Formats: sequence, structure tokens, C-alpha cells
Amino acid sequence: MKKTLLALLFATLGLSLASAQPMPGGPNQPDMEVNAAIRQQVIDNTIAELNKNYVFPEKAKKMEAALRQHQKRGEYNNVTSALKLSDLLTEHLVSETNDKHLRVMYSAQPLPEQGADKKPSPDQRANELLDMKKSNFGVERVERLPFNIGYLDLRGFLPAKEAGEAIAAAMTLVANTDALIIDLRKNGGGDPATVALLASYLFDERTHLNDIFYRESNRTEQMWSTDFVPGTRFGKDKEVYVLTSQHTFSAAEDFSYSLQKLKRVTVVGETTGGGAHPGDVMRLTPHFGIFVPNGRSINPITKTDWEGTGVSPDIKSTAEDALKTAQVVILKKVTAQEKNPGRVARIEGRIAKVLAEDTSNVMAR
Repeated sequence: MKKTLLALLFATLGLSLASAQPMPGGPNQPDMEVNAAIRQQVIDNTIAELNKNYVFPEKAKKMEAALRQHQKRGEYNNVTSALKLSDLLTEHLVSETNDKHLRVMYSAQPLPEQGADKKPSPDQRANELLDMKKSNFGVERVERLPFNIGYLDLRGFLPAKEAGEAIAAAMTLVANTDALIIDLRKNGGGDPATVALLASYLFDERTHLNDIFYRESNRTEQMWSTDFVPGTRFGKDKEVYVLTSQHTFSAAEDFSYSLQKLKRVTVVGETTGGGAHPGDVMRLTPHFGIFVPNGRSINPITKTDWEGTGVSPDIKSTAEDALKTAQVVILKKVTAQEKNPGRVARIEGRIAKVLAEDTSNVMAR
């Protein structure tokens, strides 16, 4: 992704880097009045970016025709709200493609110019890093649950270079647990390289995870787990459960889908959002940007992806009850292998306690 617009992307796609302050594209920003000239510029530049970069060129042409038809019918003429314009254009684009990554975004704060090298200024870079630190690089919570079950709540796959140390620390803390639960229920995606990094802790040898085809260079990039990881590996033999919801999206789906097809994890929860097209944020005007999917995932096992369908769980559960469900499955397996009657009783007591937990507000926390 273009890091000059990183905050905008994370804010609009629900990957909040920090909740302490409003960010470009965030929900609490003031609206702005737009006139005919601005509307025309946003529409023209949207069409140009789609034709130049969208992963399926033929669909880009269909989107162009659709926007021009909406424009011809005068459907944008009375739109004077910047927020309404971005929402309406997004609705029209998605209706043509069902591509949930496609999004026109409004920012009350002026968006930085994109230079030829696409690199952020030192000040922009410092602000992005500060936002990532405030979110603890996506690591919301890591702990050891009763009966030696590891738990990692990861809210975003932030850029691997910055998030690597936090992920290494989290995975080292759970390395000696007997089973691991990775919670992606509130994870809206991020960097494919970070997907490969986290997956690397769950294998003992280099493993082919996914491929990504990029239109611009007509190339396919293979994604593999790494031979080396900082910290301690969890390893390939112990069970891993991944929790999902309908809000699990993009890179979080990549992690779930790739490891599910490799039979390395058991997915518990709801079918995910269905976005398999990585891309970049492009600046349209000083106050408008667009996320343009310029690539598509190709799983080496299925030869397809989860675009439009989402990742189906191995064990279906409501999002609210997914953690409860995974714990009970793990604990029942432990009970079946346990010979000590006293320990069996303690585990059964823990199962009863987990089942009695109130999970009604889990997704609101």
C-alpha cells in the first residue's frame, strides 16, 4: 500500500491505527460542501485510476460506463456533501463488481501529494509510526488461558517491518502453550507480508501459503512462510484455532483461508467478509482518495480465492460465542486424553464456567 495514505486506508476500512485522535477518512470528521467542478474531477479521476490499475480491466470499463450513465441521468447533480458523494460513488462501483475492497474515501484533512517515489515525508512517516504504536501494532491482547491455552487477539496486520517485534513478543509468550486461539473477529486486514510472518510461527519449515497476481506488472508474487522468525516458534504439531466474524476481512481472510486449506488451523465462527483483492490507496483530489484493488489472490491448493464468498468456518458459531466454542472444543479433547480423575473434574468445571459466560457484548468491546 502507499504509506503516504496509510492512515486514510486504515481509518476507512476499519483498521484503526489509533483511537486517540480523529484520522483522515475517519467517522467523526466534518463534512465538506462539493460543487459541480469537484464532483466532475472526482468522477473523472476515479475512472482514470480504475482503468489504469483495477485488477480486471474489463470490469474497469464496465464501472466507467456505469458511472457515466449515473452521471448522464443527473444522479450526482444535487449531491453537495463530500461524505454523501464518496458513499454514493462507492455504492455504484461495488454494485457493478461486488468487490468490497473498492472504496471512494473523503478526508476533511488534505491528503498528501503522491510523488514519483510514492514515499511519505519524514513528518508523515513519524505520524504513521506514532499511530501504529498507539494501537500496539495490532496486538490487542495476548494471554495464557486456564489449562495452558494460548490466546492472541490481533486487530490488524500492520506493516511487517513495524509490527514484527510486537508479533514476535506475542508469539513467544504463547509458544509453550498446548493449543492456541488466534482471534481475528475484529481484524479488517492489512499487509500480506505480515500474514506470512505470523503464519511462519505455526510451521517448522518453509511453506507455500498463497500467490498474489498484480495487474500493473503482470506478475505473480508467491507468499511463503519464512525459514527464520524472531522469537520462538509455536511449531507445526500443536492445534491452532482461528476465530472469525463477518467483519474479518482482506489479509485476515488470507491468513484464515491459506492456513485452513493447508489444514494447519481450524476456523471457528462466522463466514468472513469476502475480500481477496489487495491494492493501493490513490489520491483523487486534495480531499478524495480511492482504494483500487490491483491484484488478486490465487491459493496454490484451490487455485482460487475467497472473493465474494468469504472463508467458511470449520466449526460454525456466532461471532460472540466463537471464543467460548473454541475453548470448549480444546478442553473436551484434553479431557478425553486425561487419566487423572481429579484433573478431569477440574477441566469439566472449567468447561461449565466457559459455557456460562455472558458473551452478548463481546463484539462491542
